[in-house]
Amino acid sequence: MTLRLLLVEDDRELRATLRAALQVEGYEVLTAASLSEGLALLAHAGHAASVMAASIGPTTTGPAMASPARARDQDPAVDAVLLDLGLPDGDGETLLAQLRKQHKLPVLVISARQAEGQKVRLLDAGADDYLVKPFGIAELLARLRVALRHRGTTLRPAITLYRRGEIDIDLAVPRVSRAGLPVHLTPTELRLLAALVRGAGRVLTHRQLLADVWGAEFVDHTHYLRLYMAQLRAKLEADPAEPQLLLTEAGVGYRLVEPEA
Repeated sequence: MTLRLLLVEDDRELRATLRAALQVEGYEVLTAASLSEGLALLAHAGHAASVMAASIGPTTTGPAMASPARARDQDPAVDAVLLDLGLPDGDGETLLAQLRKQHKLPVLVISARQAEGQKVRLLDAGADDYLVKPFGIAELLARLRVALRHRGTTLRPAITLYRRGEIDIDLAVPRVSRAGLPVHLTPTELRLLAALVRGAGRVLTHRQLLADVWGAEFVDHTHYLRLYMAQLRAKLEADPAEPQLLLTEAGVGYRLVEPEA
């Protein structure tokens, strides 16, 4: 089961940076730029998750396997919230209060406010952690893993490195090279490649990949997958017509061959 996060941040550049970093780690990320948008996404997330479950069943392409505690705790269909405080239509503290009335999911506050009193008040109000901007992505990911572990979610490390033949991939940077030369990938191509790297050696179904890269509402749009797989092969394969790296499993999905030992 891929873990789903809600990122509430009004800074567009930071929101895009964090979303990309979290997606590379295998998380599904919902984003909101305001308090009202965050509340609306939480309200509708449960319905979207039930549709996804009915459409594709369980998937193991994400960084972790969520425990069954979500249903027992009546949490919404998100596994954690990253919450900015200074939002255009209110303070993130309001959303924290709303969450703590009903849910037990981890909430990590990300804010430029450094006052000790502010931090203590938010932690006492139910925040699991408080990161002061600017912060490193690695630190954010580590604190998120800790918060999820404390709430009973069993984690497994995300696979971010892949090397085979002339291909060298480091998703954490991100950097993709072929024969030592950089390969430029579009954001969608990178998300698709990241999903394949995390599942290297295993067959990933069409629906798993479509849900992971485009979202649950796109699980029947297999033409998207064919188009972007062709683009990846054109950039990574020596002979795209006879792929040796990105393999098709007829009628099922695709498989990235295992990396070199």
